[in-house]
Amino acid sequence: MTTVRLPLFPLNSVLFPGLVLPLNVFEERYRAMMRELLKTPEDEPRRFAVVTIRDGHEVAPSAPGMPDPTAVPERGPAAGFGADPAKAFHGIGCIADAATVRERADGTFEVLATGTTRVRLVSVDASGPFLTAELEELPEEPGDEAGALAEGVLRAFKQYQKRLAGARERSLTTGADLPDEPSVVSYLVAAAIMLDTPSKQRLLQAPDTASRLREELKLLRSETAIIRNLPSLPASELTRTPTSLN
Repeated sequence: MTTVRLPLFPLNSVLFPGLVLPLNVFEERYRAMMRELLKTPEDEPRRFAVVTIRDGHEVAPSAPGMPDPTAVPERGPAAGFGADPAKAFHGIGCIADAATVRERADGTFEVLATGTTRVRLVSVDASGPFLTAELEELPEEPGDEAGALAEGVLRAFKQYQKRLAGARERSLTTGADLPDEPSVVSYLVAAAIMLDTPSKQRLLQAPDTASRLREELKLLRSETAIIRNLPSLPASELTRTPTSLN
């Protein structure tokens, strides 16, 4: 088994291969990570791994707050994640390549990264200024009938978009804008459907592209039926990508 060791950035959201991740980095442990990434030559990828925090685990506050204003926040790379940080994270994540790492005057960072490859979390190391992890890169297997499933998912996705945006709104994408490579379709749709984080994590963890597409087809049909009688939402609700805060 070939593994790689990378900085680890836990989030309350799921990153998929091919999707853009904007980050507003202000906690010291993640600032230290970005300072380290900046040491990488510009012509080499500045890679780190994103994993999703399990339900019930939250990042520790960066300053004392309610309900006890005298409390001192936990410090260190594993703050808020318990004695064994690996248990606080889902086991499948995604490598991110930081195209832009911009330090602001106040020492915080503005980062723009793109998901590249799924990884399995093997172990977590909290001995340094930020978390690092040993990771196993996961191949993307097509599975059975991925091509036909991708076509069905795209048709269902267009119907979902129309319902979500409202009949009088311009469709969010045209046929020419949509990919036809099954794995790309599966990740694009997984990121675009309005689902809770555990549901998105299940899509990331799918054993192959065809399995992911089958699940998406069910979800799209279900979600389209649910929103059929809801008030129309502006198209921007689907296309807006919030900046993740650490």
